[in-house]
Amino acid sequence: MSLLMPALFLGHGNPMNALLRNAYSEGWAALGLSLPRPKAILSISAHWYVAGAAVTINTAPRTIHDFGGFPEELYRVQYPAPGDPVLARRIQHLLAPIAVDLSEEWGLDHGTWSVLCHLFPAADIPVVQVSIDYTRTASYHYEIGRRLAVLREEGVLILGSGNLVHNLRAYGWGKPVEPYPWAVEFEDRARQLLLASDYAPLIAYGKLGTSAALSIPTPDHYLPLLYVLGAAAPGDAISFPIEGIEGGSISMLAVRLGSDTQAGA
Repeated sequence: MSLLMPALFLGHGNPMNALLRNAYSEGWAALGLSLPRPKAILSISAHWYVAGAAVTINTAPRTIHDFGGFPEELYRVQYPAPGDPVLARRIQHLLAPIAVDLSEEWGLDHGTWSVLCHLFPAADIPVVQVSIDYTRTASYHYEIGRRLAVLREEGVLILGSGNLVHNLRAYGWGKPVEPYPWAVEFEDRARQLLLASDYAPLIAYGKLGTSAALSIPTPDHYLPLLYVLGAAAPGDAISFPIEGIEGGSISMLAVRLGSDTQAGA
């Protein structure tokens, strides 16, 4: 029996979390200590949201500072994890006949490194990213996760990084804001569905009503969850190791599938 690596969806929130010591960064650090050491990490980040499927093949992917208006200290952060060209080609094979570009242009964006710098601060585990093809339906992204699920049996940590609720227009910039009722309603509904392993409504999230529409005004930060759900295995334990809603409208919920003692065939 081989160890079945857990799969994670993390709400990454503000890129300043890379530098801050708060409940979220400390939660990611604790989560990293609880995980079996992966052979490699496959990250699906909300911030590589493009037309077409691609996977990074760099041997030394660059740290991308894909934001503006933050303190200079944040632009100096580097996460020098190695890449994994063998894993990139394995992913390309698993997704065939979908045409998957082997990209040397992209690297690790902040959806990836702002959480990994706490999960695995040594940056010594190979990391590859897979793009999110914005021309495709939600069910397509779930199916990609299903095709990649076998990687969990091969010691690969599948990591989705986004936010379950992500509405920047409603965000309380620079002031304390209680979570909006619609944000709480949608997060609670999603938790219930996750605990019941009832993923179909989460894939067809457009039918979940007003709270879903307000929580997911654009799909980029939500879709990484579907990759993780697609990679679910029968009997996966499910837990929410990190919780919280920032600025009224950004859910920092973390979803963990599987445990450190779960075995795969």
